[in-house]
Amino acid sequence: QVQLVESGGGLVQPGGSLRLSCGASGFTLKNYAIGWFRQAPGKEREGVSCTVSNDGITYYADSVKGRFTISGDNAKNMVYLQMNSLKPEDTAVYYCATSEFCSWSPYEYDYWGQGTQVTVSS
Repeated sequence: QVQLVESGGGLVQPGGSLRLSCGASGFTLKNYAIGWFRQAPGKEREGVSCTVSNDGITYYADSVKGRFTISGDNAKNMVYLQMNSLKPEDTAVYYCATSEFCSWSPYEYDYWGQGTQVTVSS
């Protein structure tokens, strides 16, 4: 059974850092595109970053470029999202998802985790 599980969310002050983890069971992450999305209350789900580990490809939304870093650990079958210099507008539920290719459209993704809450507030 294919399953994705996110972890690492929490409450952090502006300017702080968090590292989100996405773990998979039932398939090998490195063979797929792994996207990180976020959804704030009342807003649409938006793409944050995406990677294809096998190809070394990474993409970032303009809003997080230079602050967030996506990476993978193939041995652990994990993908991470390191988030630095966090801002209140980064507050959202963060999801990881899999697709055949990187896309900013959530409709291109087949499997989703349950999400992890990130709150940036003083």
